[in-house]
Parts: sequence; structure tokens; C-alpha cells
Amino acid sequence: MNEIRDPQAAHKALTFFKVMAFTVGIGLLVLVTEMVLRYGFDNHALDWWPQPHGFIYMVYLVATANLGFKVGWGLGKMVLVMLAGCVPFLSFWVEQKVAREVEGRLEGSLAL
Repeated sequence: MNEIRDPQAAHKALTFFKVMAFTVGIGLLVLVTEMVLRYGFDNHALDWWPQPHGFIYMVYLVATANLGFKVGWGLGKMVLVMLAGCVPFLSFWVEQKVAREVEGRLEGSLAL
């Protein structure tokens, strides 16, 4: 893999990504709950949630792209990480995997 040019900026981007991955994961679980309530029980208590969730997901896309550009990912990897925010629980797993990978690369960059 190519070296990270600005480790400090990449670390900040990773922190932002981790926060957004967790937030979008929780938001997606709330969205699933909203859908179960609405279509399974005709309960509209969470009808307000889809729009905020959409906004949160867009911020997650920005966080992923920001991190991807800072650490030199290709477009394909960025898109796959972005799509992880569409599958319940997957964003939690992908966030852990990405964090381990980027933190390892950051340690290597700082050791140089």
C-alpha cells in the first residue's frame, strides 16, 4: 500500500469516520424499527425518522470519502465502505475493520 502523506489529517478523518459509522449504524437500526412499527403494527411513532437518517447517511458518505482520499483508497473500496452503511450491523463490522487497517498504516507512517 502507498504511504499516507499527512498522518495527522488521516487520523482526524479516521476519527470522523468512526463516529459517523457508529451513528449511521444506530440510525439504520432505528430505521428498521420504524419500518417494523409502520408496516408490521401500523404504528407511526417513528414516521419522522427517515429524513434525519438520510441526512446522517449523507454525512457518513462524506466521512468515508474524506478518509478514503486521505489514505489513498480506490473508488471501488470507497463505494464498498459506503454501501456498508446500508446493511444493518454491517457498518459496525466495517468500521472496526477499516479502523484496524488505517491505524496500522498510520503507525507505519509515523515510524518512518
